[in-house]
Amino acid sequence: MIQQQSLVHRLDNFKLHKRLAALWLVLGLALLAACAGERQTTTPGNNANTGGAAKEVTIYVSTDRVFSEPVLRAYEQKTGVKVNAVYDTEETKSTGLANKLLAEKNRPQADVFWSNEPVRTLVLKKNGVLAPYKSPSAEGIPATFQDPENYWTGFSARSRVIVYNTNLVKPEEAPKSIFDLAEPKWKGQVAIADPRFGSTSFHVAALYAELGDERADDFFRRLKVNAVKIVPGNSVVRDMVARGEVKVGLTDTDDVNVALEDKQPVAMVFPDREGIGVPVMPNMVSLIAHAPHPEAGKKLIDHLLSLEVERSLAQSEAVQIPLHSGVEGPKNIPALTSFKPMTVDYGKAADRVEDVTRRLQLILGL
Repeated sequence: MIQQQSLVHRLDNFKLHKRLAALWLVLGLALLAACAGERQTTTPGNNANTGGAAKEVTIYVSTDRVFSEPVLRAYEQKTGVKVNAVYDTEETKSTGLANKLLAEKNRPQADVFWSNEPVRTLVLKKNGVLAPYKSPSAEGIPATFQDPENYWTGFSARSRVIVYNTNLVKPEEAPKSIFDLAEPKWKGQVAIADPRFGSTSFHVAALYAELGDERADDFFRRLKVNAVKIVPGNSVVRDMVARGEVKVGLTDTDDVNVALEDKQPVAMVFPDREGIGVPVMPNMVSLIAHAPHPEAGKKLIDHLLSLEVERSLAQSEAVQIPLHSGVEGPKNIPALTSFKPMTVDYGKAADRVEDVTRRLQLILGL
């Protein structure tokens, strides 16, 4: 009987040890899995804050995709870094992505913002969305096109121009100033893009900053009386002029150049050379505050500010004017030194954009 009880006791002990061993095995496997997961989340490339080189970067782009995408794809091929690009629409150009960046301020999804006009970039700076970064590639870009606090850097500029239909308007009769567009001879024959968005929003904000409220309000009231046509985007302005639906319009150099390359009956005037000056709009590139891949973002900014990219954008249909000296300019576009640029206080224009939008909604009935 004693031997039988001893055997039972030994069997119970064996079962207990077996259960304990199984429990330790499960705990050990769980600990190994947790360690592996921790290593995976801190692998350079998954989290750039570890100091490693991320293999991807996210950029929000308001510059036309047809021009910006080849630049970004070339960077991918050159570096092996995957570029996740989010593009804006023609109708909400720059405004849509700026609002997206504001909404994501506390949990940024982008590393870099490439804007096609200055105003929204300045609004983002004012709202704490951007981080300072001084790129070595900015060397040689005029100080006018660089933020003294390094929150943005300009490159590859465009100009606002008057486009006219050459079958309907003789060169000597074409408007020489934007203020000519409010003259009765052009009634019902002028198109502009919605001034709440894109490069047109920059242009109107700059006008209000330069002219003051009274003169600017008066100009837009006269445009309204002159039956100006407000359309969704600059390319729509160009197409309407090319088809002869209107005789003249306000648009950008790159939009007109597309029509010129397509042999359409259009030409352009760089307005107000003798007056307030020609509105010049640099692209602007900025690093996003608390970006998920800040080091990868900085490297992409270095590339966008390079002579290589300015040369590429000048030679493409974008016909953008290089800001680095020594880079050959585009065809069909005069050099920056050949005309008087409009003096623009970018910060002042950015401060006015919301007020200007409200004023124009009332004046133009938007």
